[in-house]
Amino acid sequence: MPDGLFEAAEALARRLGISRSVLYQRAVESYLAARGHDIIRESLDEVYDDDDTGQLDPAIEYLQAVSVEEDDW
Repeated sequence: MPDGLFEAAEALARRLGISRSVLYQRAVESYLAARGHDIIRESLDEVYDDDDTGQLDPAIEYLQAVSVEEDDW
């Protein structure tokens, strides 16, 4: 961590009357809350954007089909 950033964090923690550890915990929580939706979207994009054909992998399609019992409608 750059010295300037460390010193700024130290000063802020002292001013807030909390430990550096608590300050870092709150900072990470805030960052994750702000980026949480982006992280979820990026993860879903990775899953669904791998194949631009829009088709299921044939092996997955087969396994999905055999996992569903036939019903009489």
